[in-house]
Amino acid sequence: MPKIRTQRTKRPPEGFDDIEPTLEEFARKMKEIENEPHEGKRIVEGAWPVFRIHHQRSRYIYDLYYKRKAISRELYDYLIKNKYADANLIAKWKKPGFEKLCCLRCIQPRDTNFGTTCVCRVPKTRLQEGKVIECVHCGCRGCASGD
Repeated sequence: MPKIRTQRTKRPPEGFDDIEPTLEEFARKMKEIENEPHEGKRIVEGAWPVFRIHHQRSRYIYDLYYKRKAISRELYDYLIKNKYADANLIAKWKKPGFEKLCCLRCIQPRDTNFGTTCVCRVPKTRLQEGKVIECVHCGCRGCASGD
């Protein structure tokens, strides 16, 4: 979560006021999800919405800086430093083959039974027809670049 701004903290760079309402909306959604009851869900399903909001917030900042070029480098660094976005996830998005990566756990082979990546990284053309897959880690239904 981003740090709380006080009078002793450094002022945010110019342009932060323009994106602050969207970031506050993401924070509000995150609080709603954290307070939501988890009855009737599998243990792993409780964290899936948190992963989705985290991905959306990081993707929003990534798109602003790298795709639309709407924010400055100084503002981008400020957002990364204050944990508004995941720097490691954004670093992967810049590499070929990882443009649609949902979370970092899906590419870590130590988190799977057979020492490979997650099933959501398999292109849909290589899966059986009509079979719906879902990532165990984050609930993703397919983040392979070839899709």
